[in-house]
Amino acid sequence: MNTLKQRIFTNWHLMRVIRLGLSVWLLVMAVQSKDIAMGALALFFLLTAITGTGCCSPQGCSIPNRNYHRNETTNIIDKQP
Repeated sequence: MNTLKQRIFTNWHLMRVIRLGLSVWLLVMAVQSKDIAMGALALFFLLTAITGTGCCSPQGCSIPNRNYHRNETTNIIDKQP
């Protein structure tokens, strides 16, 4: 539970604030027009903004660095420690 609290209250950056503002605006528009699809999209953006997840967050789509080394004698790729 502590990590969820840390995720909500830390690492706020410009894209996360924009996503939060967009989700609130979309949610208000969805309620006014009684549009379920727009409401679902607004809730998705709200969830990603609050939890700081999704591809828009820093390193959201990054590939983890792994150091691999090709063994010359066996021609097998080994992971470096």
